[in-house]
Amino acid sequence: MRSCEEFLIIPIYHTVSQSPIQETDIFPKTLQLDYETGEIDFGEPGTNGQHSFYQLIHQGRTIPCDFIGIIKSQQSVYLKGEIVSNHDELMCNFFAQADALAVGKTDVQLRSENCPDSLIPHKTFTGNRPSLSIMLPTLNAYTTGQLLAIYEHRVATQGFIWGLNSFDQWGVELGKVLASQVRASMNEKRTKGEKVSEADGFNPSTTSLLNRYLEGKAQLKYAEPEDVFPCDLIDSDECRPPTSYV
Repeated sequence: MRSCEEFLIIPIYHTVSQSPIQETDIFPKTLQLDYETGEIDFGEPGTNGQHSFYQLIHQGRTIPCDFIGIIKSQQSVYLKGEIVSNHDELMCNFFAQADALAVGKTDVQLRSENCPDSLIPHKTFTGNRPSLSIMLPTLNAYTTGQLLAIYEHRVATQGFIWGLNSFDQWGVELGKVLASQVRASMNEKRTKGEKVSEADGFNPSTTSLLNRYLEGKAQLKYAEPEDVFPCDLIDSDECRPPTSYV
């Protein structure tokens, strides 16, 4: 049984952002236990990842990945002279990349294609790399909910096995508390024209960075702050600022 520390999500369709899925899977599973929990989730929609991390998953470390494809595009575009639509092109990669990960390519196949010996080590792929292909009939609120439910179920089940709450985020809350302290200190020092010191309770690195930030900000000139409502920016008789409803 191979243990993997990363998990890759590749939605072929750009409208399917991986961010909600990553949020579902990254927040949980991080309680400090005697064993590691929670992998590093990452990904990129469409073929954007081909020039950033596809090489890693083909010939580098083993990273399980999910390919997410859609049968019916929301807006297919056919260009003159092309034999498939732009959506078909993405789906071709959906099928091909998963196949390449599973099957790979041997030195025997490369020699049969007259590949130079010097390139054989570079063009040999072991295959047998895990991936899951998820293909939805169309992209709408229902299928998006189904997709999120798959990952939420996965996360919840892992929590049951590991004996932890998969959906808490105490680390995030700690960061928010500290951010509030920074906010108060930033306002105080800026108002008084003072520097942050170690007495303010921040570590030396943060203290130095805060002072550098405040010094740089002092050189910038801003307009006087004011409340701006969308209706102040939209020229329409139907749009009224909230104060008009009182």
